[in-house]
Amino acid sequence: MSPKKNNIKTFVSQLPRNIFSGFVVSLIALPLGLGLAMASEAPPIAGVITAIISGLVVSILGGSHVTITGPGNGMVGVTLVAISTLGLNGAYAAIICSGLVMIALGFLKLGKLSDFFPSSAIQGMLAAIGLIILGKQFHIMLAHKIQRTDAMDYLIEIPVTINDALHYDKKGLIYAAIIGVISLGIMIIYPKLRNKYLQLIPAPMWIVLLSIGFSYYFELVLHEDNPISKNYMVSGIPHFDEIITQIPSVDFSQLGSFSFWSSVLALTLIASIESLLSIKAVDKLDPENRRSNVNKDLKALGVSTIGSGFLGGLNVVTVIARSSVNVNNGGSNTSSNFFHAFFLVVFIVLFSTQLTRVPLPALMAILVFTGYKLASPTVIRNIVFIGKEQLIIFFVTLFITLKIGLITGIISGVITTLIIHIIINKSFMLFGRNLLKPNVLMYKEDNGNYYVSVKHFCSFLNYYKLKEKLDAIPQHCDVVIDFSLCNFVDHTVMENLNGYQDMFTKNDGHFEIVGLDTYKADSEHPFALRRNLSGTRLFGRHLTKRQSQLQTIAEDFSLGYNPTKCKDTLFLKDFLFFKTKQINHIYNRLFNDIHSINLFDIEFSEGEFIAKEVVRTTMLHIDLENEVPVFTLDREGFLEKVYALAGFKDIPIQDHDDFSKRFYLLGEDVEGITAFFNDELVLFFESNPYYHIESNGESLLIFSKERIASIKELKALLDFGKRLQKTIETHSFTPVNNY
Repeated sequence: MSPKKNNIKTFVSQLPRNIFSGFVVSLIALPLGLGLAMASEAPPIAGVITAIISGLVVSILGGSHVTITGPGNGMVGVTLVAISTLGLNGAYAAIICSGLVMIALGFLKLGKLSDFFPSSAIQGMLAAIGLIILGKQFHIMLAHKIQRTDAMDYLIEIPVTINDALHYDKKGLIYAAIIGVISLGIMIIYPKLRNKYLQLIPAPMWIVLLSIGFSYYFELVLHEDNPISKNYMVSGIPHFDEIITQIPSVDFSQLGSFSFWSSVLALTLIASIESLLSIKAVDKLDPENRRSNVNKDLKALGVSTIGSGFLGGLNVVTVIARSSVNVNNGGSNTSSNFFHAFFLVVFIVLFSTQLTRVPLPALMAILVFTGYKLASPTVIRNIVFIGKEQLIIFFVTLFITLKIGLITGIISGVITTLIIHIIINKSFMLFGRNLLKPNVLMYKEDNGNYYVSVKHFCSFLNYYKLKEKLDAIPQHCDVVIDFSLCNFVDHTVMENLNGYQDMFTKNDGHFEIVGLDTYKADSEHPFALRRNLSGTRLFGRHLTKRQSQLQTIAEDFSLGYNPTKCKDTLFLKDFLFFKTKQINHIYNRLFNDIHSINLFDIEFSEGEFIAKEVVRTTMLHIDLENEVPVFTLDREGFLEKVYALAGFKDIPIQDHDDFSKRFYLLGEDVEGITAFFNDELVLFFESNPYYHIESNGESLLIFSKERIASIKELKALLDFGKRLQKTIETHSFTPVNNY
């Protein structure tokens, strides 16, 4: 079969799961689209139009595989300024011109634009955007509309708004504020509920559904009007036919003004940076480890932005939160972006009138939570760990962005970073003399390995030179990066190299950095200036109560115990569970003498950036003496039946109907798996508690719940694993297919 026909066949076979993923993403995109548009002081439907146009266009023309596009969090501030300065119709013209500029950037192959901005400066800019969103929408969340000219004033007024909300005497305002607080509580608590059924409907959609249900409760049960003040209800949602017939007029009359092109530049800059950063982050989540064509994506984003502007929408960007949800729900190609747009059309056609039942405070609570995630104390804490100089860059960018504007803020961050680099090195000439010189040499050695030597300095100013070389290397190869001839390596480079290290590891390659052994760093963080990517950190000297109990268990079971963090987790990389997750470290390890049994606590993350959720759980890894088929076994429930409809077919075991009804068995080698699950093994699983079990062909991964296990649960898991290992190894298995 030709590669083209094979690709078509794969695309069609994956269609059900992409339809399912697109549907889940649309549940988030609908309330977020409404909220982001209103936060920008655009018509609420503008955000939904943006998501629909972008999903239809970028899914066909884009260069990414699993990204989702639509209105972005980072665009709120610049869109708000554009609408305030140019008026709504004038802002549409600026959005269209911004799309044209993005197309030009794509043709000029300027997708590397984001590489010229220091990481801490970008973090500062995004944190400022988060504070702008949080500060402005917090007041509406508590039913307290105010108008201020400065973003800082909105933040300063938050205690006043809280005090006013505690003393409301109008029923309509009290209910509105209560809805806002409850909605914020849902956004905070929901990610911590590790329930696969609840998480089928994302938190923002729960807020919409509960808000509409609240409205109907008063109308149909109590026969009363909605008690929430009409000033705090969503309005201006047109019917679908009105969206088509009432396309807004675009005003190009300000085309020659400075304010117009200033808005175009700001819109383009923020849209490009947010999209490029999101694309880079989502590529790390792609289970097939594909690289996006960022220049092709820029062109597609530009085309869809032009269409969005003409139809009354906003700038189109690649969005990390919705893209992460797409990957986690099985999205594997661009069709998921298309179907997310398709389902948004269905929602607007069928339910546009219901959206007017949603209170503004409920939608603003979603944005307040989003703003907090962008500027949370965790962001600052992480930057402190990297280095104090990064904190200076972060806060300079943040405060100037808040006080003056986004463009000035990011430029100030770049300048501050350069000044700090000069001070640290006590030399301007290191950068001035060597900036334009070739500083990266790469060649392929006889054994097929790649050697890359970097000299002079490597920072955000010239990182693109190193990046071009690394992008040309197949990720299944071995690479050595030598910094022994380099005098300075900055935080931005170290952070990006860590990303390459992860990508090469996922593709069975090897990425090693040498030459930094004698470098000095101000912190132990692997992203710190001039710091090598090595070393682990221990827990404190004193064991916690749980660790003391684990040590006792180790003695009782004749096992070794090590409480320290360990980043050597390559033995987990081939398991399906970790294909779209990032492992941070394992710790509290219990192991036997030959390390065939390893029980440990593990910390991993799902998603990236503001969509990133850190999960800690307890797992058991067992090495097997003989080869077994690759499979995944779990308890069968409603969600698994839905997955089956989406293309994830359960493998039935002949003459064991009860097992097939109770367990969900997946794997590509159907014949080998059915041969492996003999009567003895089936009986073992039927007569023991349920666990999630995966095989990579050589070992097993076993766990129960996505949380740290209690001592009792841990003992049960260890006992289950030992008995399962014995059951498997007492009967032989002959592979049907050789992989």
